[in-house]
Order: sequence, then C-alpha cells, then structure tokens
Amino acid sequence: MYEPIRTKSVHSTVDGPNPDFPHRSREEELDIQLAGHLAALLAVTDELRATQASADLDTAAERLAKQVSRLRGGRTPVRAPLSGRREKNAAALHRRAHALAGRALVVAASRADTAAAILAAERMDAHTAALGPRELASH
Repeated sequence: MYEPIRTKSVHSTVDGPNPDFPHRSREEELDIQLAGHLAALLAVTDELRATQASADLDTAAERLAKQVSRLRGGRTPVRAPLSGRREKNAAALHRRAHALAGRALVVAASRADTAAAILAAERMDAHTAALGPRELASH
C-alpha cells in the first residue's frame, strides 16, 4: 500500500550527530530561560527602585541579582544605575514585574529550583500587594 522510503532523511548526516554543533540539555535550556526571566524582573525592579525608595525593593534586587549570577555561572548581571528619579507609571511597572515573576515561577517550578521559585512567588505577592488585586485583574 505504501512505497518504502528509498533515500536517507535530509535531517540525518553521514557521520551521525555533528560534534561541532552545540547541544544543551533540558536543564541547561531551563537555566538560561530562568536567568533571562529573573534578569528582566531585576531590570524592572531597578526601574521601580528609581521611582520609589523602598527597602523591600532593594532587598529584592539583591536577591534577584544573586539568583541570576548563580544561574549564569557566577557572571554578575547588568544593573540599571539609580541616577535620579524617573517619572514612570509605577502601576505599569508593578504589573510588568508581576507578569515576569509569574513566568520565572513557572520555569523555576518545572526546573525544580526551590530558591528561585520561592523568590518569584514572593515577588508576585509583593507586586500584587503594591497594586491591589482589583487593579491587577483589570489589566
């Protein structure tokens, strides 16, 4: 009924897998993705710190920087300087931070990274409290 395949797949090579092509494990890919989400959350946290002084935001930024550094093999993340207050919509920044923390929580949970998951959940709670549940749900 079906004709057998007579040629080799275009997706295979003669020598087998190419050793020059970089291959990452699932865990490495999740580490990269989690570090990216946490670094983005750190950037928004730094923006919030520039608009409003808060010991909670300072502590959160330091904890986020440590997690990003751990996931990136000790490389320190780039930080936004706190040179003066910027006029930004704090509510929009809190909504963005809440969404980023949620993404980080999902990846941390799939990676079984308890420390990052706890930090992401705490940041989600903090941004929910800063906004109020009604304002968060409206957008």
